[in-house]
Amino acid sequence: MVLLTRSICRLARPALKSSLHTAARPTASANVLSRAAAAPRYNNLGSIRTLTGKCEKVKVLLVLYDGKKHAEEVPELLGTTENELGIRKWLEDQGHTLVTTSDKEGENSKFDQELVDAEIIITTPFHPGYLTAERLAKAKKLKIAITAGIGSDHVDLNAANKTNGGITVAEVTGSNVVSVAEHVVMTILVLVRNFVPAHEQIQAGEWDVAAAAKNEFDLEGKVVGTVAVGRIGERVLRRLKPFDCKELLYFDYQPLKPEIEKEIGCRRVENLEEMLSQCDVVTINCPLHEKTRGLFNKELISKMKPGSWLVNTARGAIVVKEDVADALKSGHLRGYGGDVWFPQPAPKEHPLRYAKNPFGGGNAMVPHMSGTSLDAQKRYADGTKAILESYLSGKHDYRPQDLIVINGDYATKAYGERAKSSGSSGANKA
Repeated sequence: MVLLTRSICRLARPALKSSLHTAARPTASANVLSRAAAAPRYNNLGSIRTLTGKCEKVKVLLVLYDGKKHAEEVPELLGTTENELGIRKWLEDQGHTLVTTSDKEGENSKFDQELVDAEIIITTPFHPGYLTAERLAKAKKLKIAITAGIGSDHVDLNAANKTNGGITVAEVTGSNVVSVAEHVVMTILVLVRNFVPAHEQIQAGEWDVAAAAKNEFDLEGKVVGTVAVGRIGERVLRRLKPFDCKELLYFDYQPLKPEIEKEIGCRRVENLEEMLSQCDVVTINCPLHEKTRGLFNKELISKMKPGSWLVNTARGAIVVKEDVADALKSGHLRGYGGDVWFPQPAPKEHPLRYAKNPFGGGNAMVPHMSGTSLDAQKRYADGTKAILESYLSGKHDYRPQDLIVINGDYATKAYGERAKSSGSSGANKA
């Protein structure tokens, strides 16, 4: 039995550390989930930036999903290949080159062809260009990889620390936390109230109240728990407070401040399995890294309360998709919902596209959309431009919370505790 007594790193609330600080490698007996101290290890950016000259004519590679006619109809769909985060004219006016593509799969993809001489690569969690160690080895001129959104697990961060002397990986922290939190609450209600089968019934021209109501419940009086209570997890709990749940629980290495716990009316549980056994609803809000990959497997799901609901808007690879589908089919899970898949886009045969509970419902899966509302797209487009400006100006005065790796080392432990990379360098190579 897996005993998990430490916490998960908080999604979108990374704790920072000095570029000279060496993180301890967890022992074999350490909990598979790790969390950093809350306080930054430095008070300014002086130790993580190098003032250089303004960049001259760099190549920027941008990987986004195709918006097609929708991008033409709604120009605010900034995260599309058509609208390009609104940065093309801005870059070209400075003499830089922007190459935009959605073609990212396979060795002959446009992504693979163009990354070899790109100095900057921008991609999103919604259509990730996976920067594997093999791809990074080909990117001889790469200096900075930017995530337009939150979550840089599509980058091999250990390899990034060794690439070209150590590239910078940055993301737009906080850009879509409200968007995701709202989606979580919506998904919980969709599952608990059995909305999808009832709606499908109406679309089919049928009318059978009993068929819909036999698996419909109230959220009031239920126990809801979040796996991690960072910027998203905390916002989920705050939004659930008015529903008069029986109890709001959270599992995280670092507890919330007592006054915040009191304000929300939530309680920390120090053991993950213990929390899962109490919850009617569980929502996953932790980052994906080597310690959380495949965390929700058959064994851990078996510890969940029979007939409970599971929501995942964090990352698809945190769950074992076949095990979730089996648990849903058996009824051990009453429902599963969210918007994250692995891989992305999800292939047509992905089991979570079709998995249902014994009543023929319980599936609230959608494309990866929770963090890409039009409001969120504006925020992460603006944030991406700010990171670009910081790099292109030569100032490198990034927001500390946006940095994932820099100077050949980790700037955050949000992706799990790791030893200092053997390729670490004290100088900023960006």
